[in-house]
Amino acid sequence: MTKPKINTMEELSAAIGVSRPTLSRYFQSPDSVRRSTSEKIKLGLEQVEYVPNFFATRMNRKTSGMIGVIIPYLNDLFFTKLLEAIEIAAMKEGLSVMTKCSHSDPVIEARAVETFMQMNVDGALVVPLGNQSDRATYNRLQARLPFVMVDSRPETMPDVDYVGTDHLQSTGLITEYLCRVGDPPVFLGMPRVNFNAVERENAYLKQMQKLGFEGEIIGTELLHDDWLYEAHGEAVMDQHFSRGEYTNRSILCANDRVGIGALRAASRHGLTPGRQNEGGLRIAGHDDYPLCPFTTPALTTVAQDFESIGKASVFRLIQLMRADAQEGPPQIQLMEGTLKLRESA
Repeated sequence: MTKPKINTMEELSAAIGVSRPTLSRYFQSPDSVRRSTSEKIKLGLEQVEYVPNFFATRMNRKTSGMIGVIIPYLNDLFFTKLLEAIEIAAMKEGLSVMTKCSHSDPVIEARAVETFMQMNVDGALVVPLGNQSDRATYNRLQARLPFVMVDSRPETMPDVDYVGTDHLQSTGLITEYLCRVGDPPVFLGMPRVNFNAVERENAYLKQMQKLGFEGEIIGTELLHDDWLYEAHGEAVMDQHFSRGEYTNRSILCANDRVGIGALRAASRHGLTPGRQNEGGLRIAGHDDYPLCPFTTPALTTVAQDFESIGKASVFRLIQLMRADAQEGPPQIQLMEGTLKLRESA
C-alpha cells in the first residue's frame, strides 16, 4: 500500500494528532517529549511518507548541528582522505558536514566563507589556499564563528588554531632515510606558492645541515601556468634526465603527486628507480597519496596521519564551539609522519 505523502509540519501534525510545537521538539530531540507521545509520533511516521526539513527543524535551536569545511581541490585524493577523516569524526559527534571547494581561487574561497556565515553553521574547518587567501574575509569569519585551519597554516593567519603535520619531523625522517641508504638526496620542489612545499623545503635543508650535507633544491621555477604537481615533476625531471643529470641520485619530492611525475619522467628515459639498487636512482615523496602503492615502481613516501588530523581538528572545533577552549595563544597541533618503504627508494 502506498503511504500518503506529507509535505508540511502542519499536515503531519493533523495526520498524527499531535501539536506542531510537539513535533518540532520531537525532531530536535525525541527525549524532549513524553515517552507515550514519542511512541505515538514514531508510529505515525511509519504510516506516512515524510522527510523532515533539515533547516526548519533547527530554526529555533541555538545550534544548527552543522559545520562547514573548505578544501582547495576536488580532484586531489589527499583532500578526499582528509575530508573522509573529518566527516567520520564529525558524524560520531552528531554533526553534519557541509563541504565547499575553493578551486584554488581566493575569490571562490572568500565566497565559501561568506556562505558559511550566512547559513549560520556552528563552526568551520578550513584548508586555506595560503598567503593569497583573503585575510579580511577570515577576520570576519573569526569574529562570527569558531574556525580551525587544517593542513596548511599561512603566515598571514598566525592567530588561528591549526591542526596539521609536523613537516620538520616528517621531512626530516625521510631525508635521514635517503641519506642512510644512498647519496644525499636532491629536493625536487615546486614554485614557492604552496605553503606546505616551502615548509618541507626548509625542513629538508635543516636536516641536511644537521647530517653534515649541503642541500640542493631544484624545480622551484614555474614552467607553465597549468602544470601542477604531476606535470611539474615530470617536466622538471625530463629536462634534467635529458642532460644526464641526477640519473643516479636520490630525489626527494615536495609531495607524492610531484613524485609520480618524476617517476613518469624516469620511465620515459629508461630509468628504473629502486630501493634495492646499489647507489643509483631513488625517488621518494611525501603524504602517502592513495595511489602510491600502485605506481611502477611503488612510491616510497612518508605518510601523513589523516585520521588523527581529522579527529583532532573536529575535537578542537567542538571545544571552540562549546566555549570549552581556554583563552590564550592559538593551539597548534602537529602530527608526526610515518615512513612507508616501497620499491622506488
